[in-house]
Amino acid sequence: MSLSESIRPSADLRSRYSEISRQCRENREAVIITVNGRGDTVSLGYEQYQQMKAKIELLEMLGEAEDDVRAGRVAPMQETFDSLRAELLKRD
Repeated sequence: MSLSESIRPSADLRSRYSEISRQCRENREAVIITVNGRGDTVSLGYEQYQQMKAKIELLEMLGEAEDDVRAGRVAPMQETFDSLRAELLKRD
């Protein structure tokens, strides 16, 4: 699912914060804040931020796993699943 975006000047951030916050949360939209017509910062709802962060972390882990496979650092499948299962149980 792609995140929609809108662009607002920095003056709106100061004078219309509540509106921008609601736009981020309710519309699940990223708001790009501009200064002098150029992108400066991005405002996201907290839920969208958490989802984006989780996806990035997963992609980083997959990249590391791909590097391990290329380098021959692999383990038997059952051992790997047992290790993953144990790790997931620690998080609950």
